[in-house]
Amino acid sequence: MKETQIAEDFVSEAFTAFWENRDQLLPNTNPQAYILTIIKNKCLNHLQHVQIRQRAEKELNKHAEWLLSVSINTLEACDPDFIFSDEIKQIVNSALDKLPKKTRQIFILNRYQGLTYKEIAEKMNLSVKTIEFHISKALCRLRFSLKDFLALSPFLLYFF
Repeated sequence: MKETQIAEDFVSEAFTAFWENRDQLLPNTNPQAYILTIIKNKCLNHLQHVQIRQRAEKELNKHAEWLLSVSINTLEACDPDFIFSDEIKQIVNSALDKLPKKTRQIFILNRYQGLTYKEIAEKMNLSVKTIEFHISKALCRLRFSLKDFLALSPFLLYFF
């Protein structure tokens, strides 16, 4: 149905173009050939446009497929032993050692001992907002220290 409507539009446009340009045409111009040439050119332009759009869609699909493949391969290659490797543990421990004492203590209570922000606040006689600030500060420092392992950092920060 859509192609029929497009074809009808091309025919109407061709007749309109013929009518608007009739005064400039040579006397021996064949009106049928002139109109058919306009229709042919409009069809070619349309089909070339469709072809370009399909190529672009194909390239986008290939790119999306490639991204999906990379994601699958990355997850398949993910080695939990690597995530918890000594090197990463050393980086985390070093980053934690550089934190102010209170920030380190709050982070350890939350991430290693599993206390909630509220429990830590009550235990340390601080506000929950203060606990949130210290956790945020610690995570920021860890993200910076682990920037080379950034792709794995969501896992690291969850497990540490």
